[in-house]
Amino acid sequence: MAVDRGVRRLPLLTADDGLCGPPLTDVPLSETDAAALAAVLAALADPVRLRLISLVASRGEVCSCHLEEPLGKSQPTISHHTRVLAEAGLIEGDKRGKWTWWRIVPSRLAAVRQALGGT
Repeated sequence: MAVDRGVRRLPLLTADDGLCGPPLTDVPLSETDAAALAAVLAALADPVRLRLISLVASRGEVCSCHLEEPLGKSQPTISHHTRVLAEAGLIEGDKRGKWTWWRIVPSRLAAVRQALGGT
């Protein structure tokens, strides 16, 4: 028999209580979609890439040459991070001479928001 040491425990909520959400099996994210979303979230799971994507989003389009100073990273490092974001479909670029100009892929960000339950 367990000894009550004065610890009050809240009763577990069930779906019948009306306070708990639907069962996890009702979540519309398929295994395939979850794997694809995880790959995108992995690309975003880096502080430099989050800053990079916010810089590009705030300006509409940014040349790679303008990312070194605000990010405090070398051009090869920036190239690595832009490649990861581009492979995840979050940004796309156009080569103009020596440099690539990057912009956000709005539909891809919208899909990520929607998958996470945003609007």
